[in-house]
Amino acid sequence: MINKVILIGNIGQDPEVRHLENGSVVARFSVATNENYKDKSGEWQKITEWHNVTCWRALAEMVERNYKKGMMVYVEGKLSTRKWQDSEGRERRTTDVVANTLRMLERRENTGFGGPSMPGAADEPKAFPPANEAPGVQHTEKINDTMADDDLPF
Repeated sequence: MINKVILIGNIGQDPEVRHLENGSVVARFSVATNENYKDKSGEWQKITEWHNVTCWRALAEMVERNYKKGMMVYVEGKLSTRKWQDSEGRERRTTDVVANTLRMLERRENTGFGGPSMPGAADEPKAFPPANEAPGVQHTEKINDTMADDDLPF
């Protein structure tokens, strides 16, 4: 059986972080994801879905130090439903995404163009040379110059 959730969205409010008596740390925040579509009249519509995210221990400590409202994040985890009683004694259920991986998808500094920058090719980790090549050996491939970028099949 599989219980896996992947979200990419924006943090809705500054995370709420608690330090429990047993030493554990828990962080909770909401993430908004958007879906855009055209309705029958041809007008663009946007649906925003809100997801509750819970992080524990070291991941919660990282959230406390680095994550703020509005940041775009990648969240990977599992769905967890818990029961609780409200102040009037009624039984309630809440479904959360319990994160096991969390990544910031934008830099914290401003680009000067009205918003934060997104990661690009320069941010990708550098590839290691193949195991059968010695370090420092140049590996080149002949590139087909006849195919323009616009001719790509996807």
